[in-house]
Amino acid sequence: MMLLRRAASVAALLVTVVPVAVASPAHAADGASACRLPVSVPLDAEQARLADARTTALVERAGFGDFVRRFPAALCTTRSPAEAERLLDSWGRTLWQASVRRAQGQRPGGGLAPGDDRPLYWARLGMTAELARWQPQFTVDRAALRARFEDASRGLTDNAFRTAPGVRRLFISGFDPFGLDAEIRRANPSGSAALQLNGRRVTLADGSPAEIRAVVLPVRYADFDAGTVERAFAPRLAAGPASADVITTVSQGYPGIFTLEDWAGRARSADPYPDNARALSGGTRERPVTAPGLGPGPEFIRTTLPADAVTAAVQTPYPVLLNTEVTEIPAGAAAPVDRTDGPTPGSRAVAGGGGGYLSNEVAYRSNRLRAEVAPHLPGGHLHTPVLTGLPADPQLLTGPEFERNESAITAQVRAVLEHAAVRR
Repeated sequence: MMLLRRAASVAALLVTVVPVAVASPAHAADGASACRLPVSVPLDAEQARLADARTTALVERAGFGDFVRRFPAALCTTRSPAEAERLLDSWGRTLWQASVRRAQGQRPGGGLAPGDDRPLYWARLGMTAELARWQPQFTVDRAALRARFEDASRGLTDNAFRTAPGVRRLFISGFDPFGLDAEIRRANPSGSAALQLNGRRVTLADGSPAEIRAVVLPVRYADFDAGTVERAFAPRLAAGPASADVITTVSQGYPGIFTLEDWAGRARSADPYPDNARALSGGTRERPVTAPGLGPGPEFIRTTLPADAVTAAVQTPYPVLLNTEVTEIPAGAAAPVDRTDGPTPGSRAVAGGGGGYLSNEVAYRSNRLRAEVAPHLPGGHLHTPVLTGLPADPQLLTGPEFERNESAITAQVRAVLEHAAVRR
């Protein structure tokens, strides 16, 4: 498994229909302009990938092109920072809701499979690039506006559970596509599962009803430093009708298998592999670092999901395994050691079962917060298989094998949740 983990990390990290009309979410895209002429501005590393025409094709073939085209005119209708904030919130929520409806077959659009998570990712990036070019006639905090839009378009706002007596509440997170410099067509099955399952009523293994709510998180260290995980999970851990009964983070992991990660580590140690913004964590296997912004907590946090029940019941089409491996620097030592049986007392974390990248960190951050605020809740991390099956022709955006694999992974994520969330 340790060799699988390293191989998977390297592989993952290196590795037409006319659009339907989009209703403008809070402002009409007409009226007198409140903008100066747009200027040429440098885009960040993530936005710069929009120069590849395939990213536009992914947006258009999902029916999301009007979001990007109409967004600049909508920005120019705002007359104040407060109006701009409301508009960014509204358009972000609308993009999220449209993506969820499309993933669940409730919204028509294009020649891509409904569950494809890539249109949301590339539409969001296209809109943030337009936000960067926007030249309003009043002063704005552009970074704060982008953060509002990002949160809303990822499901962090206006995505509460519907209260109903006797219905279990499951809260999950997925991730954006990543490793895009190696293959810009990549998708992320955890993001696809989040979109397909958000708001769904499901029947658990014991016959009881449950509701799933989900978010899709960025693959960027800076956003984690700024507390995106805590913003996502805190409202679902606070006591009250909006709280979850079970939480789990989900990310893409190893080839051909699902793994429930037994341990999440406190450290970052993934360098030289970058995030989507081409930023590095600052930590290596030999010199792990603690992520900025973490509250107090142990070096390792253990899952409280019912791993035995899940692995005993869900094994097809992919095996589901409990991964007990960690990498640590033992107490009194200076060099990292790989262990197959969890950490030893007093050791320093180098990597959890999910490595030293953001999939490990999302598990640590969410479960550190859970242990602090709602320690009775089950929580943990699920790694999906690597999504394979893209056509060999780099101009083909999808194919039957790719779509079958994406659907199979989401179906098995749902099956895992239906066993993990049973009341015990």
